[in-house]
Amino acid sequence: MPRNLWLERILWILAAPLLALALTVLVALPSGAPPLETLRILVLGGLGSMTKFGQVLTVFVPLMLCSAGLLIPFTARLWNIGIEGQVVLGAIFCTGTLMPVDQGGPWHIALALAAGMLGGALWALLAGVLKTWGRVHEIFSGLGLNFVAMGLTIWLIFGPWKRPGVASMSGTAPFDPSLWLDRMGRLASSWTALALACAGLALVAWLLLRTQWGLGLKAVGQNPKAARLFDLSPRRRMLQAFALCGALGGLAGAVQVLGVYHRLLPSISSGYGYTALLVGMMASFRILPVPFICFFFAVLNVGSIQLPLQLNLDSSLSGVIQGLMVLSVFITQGLRSWLIRRREGC
Repeated sequence: MPRNLWLERILWILAAPLLALALTVLVALPSGAPPLETLRILVLGGLGSMTKFGQVLTVFVPLMLCSAGLLIPFTARLWNIGIEGQVVLGAIFCTGTLMPVDQGGPWHIALALAAGMLGGALWALLAGVLKTWGRVHEIFSGLGLNFVAMGLTIWLIFGPWKRPGVASMSGTAPFDPSLWLDRMGRLASSWTALALACAGLALVAWLLLRTQWGLGLKAVGQNPKAARLFDLSPRRRMLQAFALCGALGGLAGAVQVLGVYHRLLPSISSGYGYTALLVGMMASFRILPVPFICFFFAVLNVGSIQLPLQLNLDSSLSGVIQGLMVLSVFITQGLRSWLIRRREGC
């Protein structure tokens, strides 16, 4: 590639964060908070110590599992909005598997992780069946199933799985420490969870970039009718895409149970499914940028806790910054496409 084209590409890549920074300044000014100081506190709030870095990793792991999973259905041009509910079902299946166990070991943990993947995959397949057989758009079915999953969680916590003698929003009774994922020394994160997240991303990259199945899935997304003529079975591939994405989402839910909260909570998903959609859009659903964007969003998530403490700002500002980042990418990509068309005289 010519040197001037490389320079142009780098400038366009830098344009999105610079535009996001400018928009963040505009948002922060009405609150009276210094914008650069706000960004500094956000970054140091996530990376200022090893303890905070460990908290960042606990956010990074489920976020990357969900983001990596979403790349699969999007290759077939499917919007798996139901990833949030699939995280919840993974947590429910994981919890249900360990409920009869008082003490356990690695085999029980492995079984619970597998159960979480199964729960997420089955919940995703339900959305896939509604899409492929019932002609219900996956956005509507996914949103509906998300609400059902949340309602099911609350029912279990206040009903069959309530704590002995009391039922509260604090969740089910905690599991025995022998059923927890290992820790990175004194850090809150787990080596096993981090390895699973990296393995999930590697698996998705291999499936989409190195296999004939991934090529067929891309063909289904670009032209389902032509794919049907070439006997690529669009309906079957769509269901497979939903199931694989749901399995990774369910694994994220199981990691939340085994490695973070050690019980089932009403808000066990922590909104990571919806945040993963922002990650995918910001990465233009390409694999390479996903882990870096996930880490950046995880830093914002953890650092936002410091905003009300140091600047008297609401912690939701980090979510606003995430949205501005995605908006900035869309604006710069649209502007770049318009300039290219104009240059070519289209």
